[in-house]
Amino acid sequence: MKGGEGRKTPIQSGNLPPAEADGKAHTAAVEAGAEPSRGILDPGLRGAEDEKESALRPKRLSEFLGQDRLKENLSIFIRAARERGEALDHVFLLGPPGLGKTTLAGILSWELGVDFKVTSAPALEKPKDLAGILTTVTERTVFFIDEIHRLKPAIEEMLYIAMEDFELDWIIGQGPAARTVRIPLPPFTLVGATTKAGMVSSPLVSRFGISLRFGFYEVREIILILNRSATILGMDLSPGAASLLAASSRGTPRVANRLLRRMRDFAQVFGKGRVTEAVVKEGLERLEVDRYGLERHDRDILRSVIEKYGGGPVGAETLAISVGESVETLEDYCEPYLIQAGFLQRTPRGRMAAPLAYEHLGYRTGNADERLLF
Repeated sequence: MKGGEGRKTPIQSGNLPPAEADGKAHTAAVEAGAEPSRGILDPGLRGAEDEKESALRPKRLSEFLGQDRLKENLSIFIRAARERGEALDHVFLLGPPGLGKTTLAGILSWELGVDFKVTSAPALEKPKDLAGILTTVTERTVFFIDEIHRLKPAIEEMLYIAMEDFELDWIIGQGPAARTVRIPLPPFTLVGATTKAGMVSSPLVSRFGISLRFGFYEVREIILILNRSATILGMDLSPGAASLLAASSRGTPRVANRLLRRMRDFAQVFGKGRVTEAVVKEGLERLEVDRYGLERHDRDILRSVIEKYGGGPVGAETLAISVGESVETLEDYCEPYLIQAGFLQRTPRGRMAAPLAYEHLGYRTGNADERLLF
């Protein structure tokens, strides 16, 4: 047996084949416990990110809570790729914002022990931007593109060949003297994330070998996430407070962690540092977040449908104007949870308020002029 053969690292359950000089140095750093290189190509994507939020991101798949079936399948794919010494197949992540798509992309690089490069589709303005990135990737690098549905057609077409053949088509010269040169690329893993799967072209979707759909988290899963985050932040979180926060987090870890940090502020001022159920109730009331996780803006949308349009149906553009919001924000951020939680219905004729919306806001069903007295 050669020296080091068969040795397992904390993130490896199989042996990786010999790599080039850079790959060996990288593997040695991983074995020593260092985090894989994270080449951030779009500073705005990470530079403006809240450092506290970043600190709460899990680094390993075992630390990623929730989405159990998704994790089970992904762990199999990762192990198989490691044991074969190959790049993981391209991964397509889709689902509402705040559910952990970017976090999971980072976990993939950590578990595989490879480099991690990050960008977003709006940052890729010209084909040369993509070419500059792809010509610098090392073997088995995880290359993450956020908001992949916003790729420009020319860049998307260049990406097709890179994903399938690991080659890059580049045109040299102009006019009659122009010629196409194919530049070989090392095998890499493209991870594309989107909140609008319907806007991603079929040819691009078909080139992803692994498709993972994120769903909203259950309350019990959010409680586990809150307890983990509280431990990292050094907070004393009572079980009742965790349950109340989880119910008000819209099934979204990002929202749960944001509320948890705000409760820490309220606890420091009102609760002697301990986040209790009473502190959470006071904090949520001050933030105007109700027991269903609806914020004031969400309730304004429902009231507008009920009071101004008799419960609907009302078109998205009309509704957006009535609440002073853009159609994109209404459809991408506000509506998904309102529909999933049963407050709003999307019909061919427009949006309609569901019976739960009447009940929650204190209206008699079908009568927007009469409020129930509690």
